[in-house]
Amino acid sequence: MKGRDVRDSAWVERAGRLGLVGKGASFALVSLIALQVAFAGGGKTPDRQGALRSVAREPLGRSSLVLLALAFAGYAVWRFVQGFLDRGEDGEDARGLAKRAGQLGKGALYTGLCISTIAIVVDAGSGGGPDEDKWTARVLDVPLGRWLVLAVGLAILGVGAYNAYRSFTQRFRKNLATERMEAAEDRAYTVLGVAGHAARGLVFALIGFFVARAAWQYDPKEAIGLDGALSKVAQQPQGDLLLGLVAAGLFAYALFCFVQARYRDV
Repeated sequence: MKGRDVRDSAWVERAGRLGLVGKGASFALVSLIALQVAFAGGGKTPDRQGALRSVAREPLGRSSLVLLALAFAGYAVWRFVQGFLDRGEDGEDARGLAKRAGQLGKGALYTGLCISTIAIVVDAGSGGGPDEDKWTARVLDVPLGRWLVLAVGLAILGVGAYNAYRSFTQRFRKNLATERMEAAEDRAYTVLGVAGHAARGLVFALIGFFVARAAWQYDPKEAIGLDGALSKVAQQPQGDLLLGLVAAGLFAYALFCFVQARYRDV
């Protein structure tokens, strides 16, 4: 099969739509557990892998995780085809190549999520993944490692800012087939997109800030992940309320992904 045939394949579209469902499901899991923490008034907030381990302990949990791993794989395939074969027709100028590189990064991220989900299913990941301070410490010890960690932190901060920008400008509507939607669906989608991207922007900004601070202070314990970002929110005045609002925003993003799975131009 030629590259153009792969790029335009209906199977890639199906993989992308399945992947968006899986992406939404993973955010829904984290947000629901974080809401439980907020209403309970304390406790450890979840990261995505921690939420998946909670699912694995439930009846039919491992079967659900197998389906989720397939969805993550589908998302990765879709993003790799976008990056390598330019399915989104972004072009080969500097801006297009940068956008395609971003798609490859998303593909790599969801490949990792697929692998970690499979590891949980087969019990290889039951002890939990590596803490953020451990990988940060390893990177800080290599030549130019401090600057690499700082670059990662600034990149994550940039992702947070970009999500905030998308929330404010509603640019998330760009790739949606709104002509197929009812007016009420369109309004609901916009609300979900604004709230969801705002919550993601805050979470990524917190993660990026603390990763960058870990590099600046040469202290790997400063680095945090998704669970750490939610914990920082919970530690603020009225933290349970704030955590509940952020968790609700992440759940809105999960619903946003489900709507995209149906209406996005994939």
